[in-house]
Amino acid sequence: MKKILLYALVMSSFLTNAQSLSYTDIAVLFSTDDNYGSARYMGLSGAFGALGGDMTAVDINPAGLGVYNASEISTTLSFRDTEYNTSFYGSNINNKDDYFKFSQIGGVIATKIYGNSNLNKIAFGFNYNIIKDFNNNYIVEGNSGVPDFIDDPYLNYDDDESNNIYYENVDNQLFGNFTSGINDRFSFSLAAQYEDVLYLGASMSFQHLNFNQNTIYDESNNDGNGNTLDAYTSQYLSVYGNGFNFGLGAIVKPVQNLRLGFSYQSPIWYHLSERFVDNIEISVSNNPELYTEYYDPNYFDYDLKTPGKLTGSIAYVFGKSGLISFDYIYQDFKNTRLKPSSAFIDENQELSIGLNNTSSIRIGTEWRHKLLSFRGGYRVVQDPYKNSDSDFDLHGYSFGLGIKFSHNFNLDLAFDHSSRNDQYSFLNIEGEMVLPASLDINNNRFTSTFIFNF
Repeated sequence: MKKILLYALVMSSFLTNAQSLSYTDIAVLFSTDDNYGSARYMGLSGAFGALGGDMTAVDINPAGLGVYNASEISTTLSFRDTEYNTSFYGSNINNKDDYFKFSQIGGVIATKIYGNSNLNKIAFGFNYNIIKDFNNNYIVEGNSGVPDFIDDPYLNYDDDESNNIYYENVDNQLFGNFTSGINDRFSFSLAAQYEDVLYLGASMSFQHLNFNQNTIYDESNNDGNGNTLDAYTSQYLSVYGNGFNFGLGAIVKPVQNLRLGFSYQSPIWYHLSERFVDNIEISVSNNPELYTEYYDPNYFDYDLKTPGKLTGSIAYVFGKSGLISFDYIYQDFKNTRLKPSSAFIDENQELSIGLNNTSSIRIGTEWRHKLLSFRGGYRVVQDPYKNSDSDFDLHGYSFGLGIKFSHNFNLDLAFDHSSRNDQYSFLNIEGEMVLPASLDINNNRFTSTFIFNF
């Protein structure tokens, strides 16, 4: 996921020979989400800012909790099929994996208020859902022609220049990136309905983050005279911590069938701890020993403030027949910050000048026929890196089906496809320009939600 913040920075904010994510890229990674939600939410591509009536939609606009007319419990299972097509200097590899997750469970208690009060209803909600699933694996292989390891560690440091060997010819370069972990949240929400025209809501969320990245890099070189060198590096990065944010929202019905939504999701304030390990092994043909450098783990604590989010929404409801919904989301990525500021001067400068504030859109529709509901949606998420073009934006579409088995039990199913291009600079060799690996990423998700009303 390494992007080019500033080309003048040699396409990377890594230290030399570093393959794990930099702090700037981690800040961006932890500031994005995978649009996980209930199957109804997924079927409409998440266009729920003015609709409500869905537990996942509370994390977009908490006022939507006030739309509920009955209490409800829902739970969701998700299956993801992911394909990474990697390309590096003309060499292509197809990487494919699948993952299964329990992705959501939540409930709402809706209470009607009787009497002469203009306040018609109050609703309380609790929801757990995945924000981002970090489980991904891919391999990159090719030959840039630029060696990262040139010197023989046994000969080039013995102060005898007569026997120096330089492995300047690259035979092969291989990079593997293996990530795991999850970013999830618990949300508590409160909403109220005022007469039949206004819904107001507020929420607070507690996030938990656990991210692991294991990278390997293998390079084979020769000196042109039959001597060979094989270098292997491995790096392990573990980041874990907790965060907090809040949300405010409103839904207005200026006329009976039209709904307008507006919401604000505050930045997430994370406190994070990391553990980093770096190891090197080098073998050469003229020495039977294995040269190694094993380093002690490095520990570091820091804070991250992610971008805030503003969402404007409009929906039109065709009675009990169907609906059309549209969301526009604005995120202030340029205000992403790492702390303590004194330790992240360069990184915060990169975030400020290397990122754009982003716009995203979601469009969804639902049509009902007897006990069935048919759904579809489309979404575009703008890439936050300034030097990225539209090819790096995420595009997704979805389809869904709802089945009402009884007054108390519904089953929702959804299919969601998304695709985007990315880059990863795993080589940053001083004085040399090495192109990043190109990544073509495709995700297919199948989601099922069980809903119990009471």
